[in-house]
This record gives sequence, C-alpha cells and structure tokens, in this order.
Amino acid sequence: MTFASEAELQVRLRRAAFNCALAEADFVVLGTLLAHDVVLVTGTDSAVIAGRKAQLAAWKREFSANPRTIYTRTTTAVIGSEVEPIAMEHGQWQGVVAGTERVVASGTYAAKWRRLPQGWMLIAEIFVTLG
Repeated sequence: MTFASEAELQVRLRRAAFNCALAEADFVVLGTLLAHDVVLVTGTDSAVIAGRKAQLAAWKREFSANPRTIYTRTTTAVIGSEVEPIAMEHGQWQGVVAGTERVVASGTYAAKWRRLPQGWMLIAEIFVTLG
C-alpha cells in the first residue's frame, strides 16, 4: 500500500467517525479527531474557530440548539502527499434538522489532515455555504 492510498483510507475512516460523533453529539470522539491547534473557517461569515477547545465549545452550542442541526461531510476526494505525512480532503457538506429530512444549509469544503503519533488528525477545514 502506498502512503497516498493509506492516507486516503485513514482520512475516510476518520471522517466517518467524525460524522458519527457529530450525529451523536460525542465530544470525546470529536476531541480525538481534532489536532490541538485545529482551525475551522465557517461557510457563511468566514468566522475563524481556532483550536480544539474553541471548536468543542462551538459544537457544544450547536448540540444544545433546539431544534438541532446535524451536519454531515461527504468526502469526494482525498489526495495524500508523497513527501509529507499530510492529506487534503474535498467534499460536500449539509446541515439537516434533526429528526427530519429538511436541509437548512449545504455547500463544499476542504480539509487538511496530518498523521501524528496518535493517528490522523484534522488540522484545518474551510467551508463555503452554497445552499
């Protein structure tokens, strides 16, 4: 297995775990997938959420909303570097009102992952709201 194919497999597995953690409001799993200095750029107003602690606080607010929106990222491509332990993920995202099929927001995203001693960790994500 090449590094690029191993990177793709691991990023796809970690993304699936991330989506499950969002759906289940599981802070423990989310924390294991986010690098300490992770950065998220939101899709609508381009707010920057810097650091694992800040991102978990933002998810805590999202999880307590009523009704809650469940966000899902769907990977369309992963490009693993052949020279560094990093990978770039591209995909589509959407937010659906919990318990319904009503999509309230959607768009595209890009994410950077890095292989660290504890496994593949999310380093950065940038979202664009298109719908």
